[in-house]
Amino acid sequence: MKTEFKKLGKSQIEVEFELDEQEFQKYIEKALLHLKDHVKMDGFRQGQVPLEMVEKKVGQENLLMEAGELAVKASYTKYVRDNNLEPIGDPDVQIKKIAKGNPFLFTVKVALLPDIVLPDYKAIAAKVKTADMAVEEKEIEEAIAYLQKSRAKFIDKTDGAAKKDYVKIEYQNEHINGGKPVKDMFILGEAQFLPDFENNLIDMKVGDEKEFSAKFPENAPKEVAGTEGVFKIKMLAVQIMELPEINDEFAKELGMFDSLVALKNNLKEGIGMEKKENERQRARGEVLQKISEKITFELPEKMVEYEQIRLLEDLKNQIASQFKIPFEEYLKSVKKTEEELKANYKLEAEKRIKNFLVLREIGKQEKIEISHEELEQEINKELRKYTKEQIEKIDLVRLKEYTKGAIFNEKVFQILENLS
Repeated sequence: MKTEFKKLGKSQIEVEFELDEQEFQKYIEKALLHLKDHVKMDGFRQGQVPLEMVEKKVGQENLLMEAGELAVKASYTKYVRDNNLEPIGDPDVQIKKIAKGNPFLFTVKVALLPDIVLPDYKAIAAKVKTADMAVEEKEIEEAIAYLQKSRAKFIDKTDGAAKKDYVKIEYQNEHINGGKPVKDMFILGEAQFLPDFENNLIDMKVGDEKEFSAKFPENAPKEVAGTEGVFKIKMLAVQIMELPEINDEFAKELGMFDSLVALKNNLKEGIGMEKKENERQRARGEVLQKISEKITFELPEKMVEYEQIRLLEDLKNQIASQFKIPFEEYLKSVKKTEEELKANYKLEAEKRIKNFLVLREIGKQEKIEISHEELEQEINKELRKYTKEQIEKIDLVRLKEYTKGAIFNEKVFQILENLS
């Protein structure tokens, strides 16, 4: 087998393969044996038809195509293995010449994972420090206030709604839930809904109906930020929140604490752990960014495109769960096509792919391995979060790959953290 290698740029290569007539003849014979098992002819048991009759039955063109597929797969796989290549996705194959008694020529185009020359990542990681994260009294008080509200009593109110009242509403908007009524409930004035929207509910009484325009805030997803919509509202309930007094009895009613001091200590510990974890994740991002800044390489277009598609799917899920509108309606409201939204994700996709490849290369240099036992342990831990019915719907192959990647990345970051 002769091969000719060519670099195309953007991490793509092209390889031209040539099998001489003797080499290709072997694949024709293999193709005949394979087809023999599937050809049916009167007077012969399946799989027992003579080869010359099989060849006549399937025809020269079908036989050559079968032989070509076998030859391409075997030749390409051997070339990848012998040259230690790491292809991305399926190759693009073009048959240049195929005929019985002649050499078989074909070309393969495929993207490869790029070669990465890492900087002194250990020195970079050693300079990134995590800050001490103290818990402020204000944070503990906010947590207690949240618990207090969660145990409030609600008393119906006959006059108009005011800030800090608990309201239940039904609303409609042509872009939300297909224009069908949606019910919601929240504390008025705490910006759980759109601020513009909430201000229009003040002074409404139970049974009142109203129509107005409300603007999405600027910190909403960029595709809807600042846009307006017309809402029809009906007030279903207005209630005063009667909050319990914060004391030892309040702490005891939560079921786990014998005093308010014990509750506060527990909250302080929990908040502290959360802040430390957030700081840990921030430092990890800083290390990765500083390493990535020192590296230049061509990103594989296929990987970037796959990531763009994944980010777009995340947006679709977000629109469905948060705004409850069909994605087609959402596209109309932001006056963009799906391809335009996908293009907007290119920079973020490139950043994520670069980070993935950097982590992968560090893991290779550190000889990180994941045992079958630890992979199974993490998968089982994840599956325990779901019911039997939910587990049946999970793509276990996908879960395995995701879990393997998560363990790998965690091991890389732990190595980098131990250097600081």
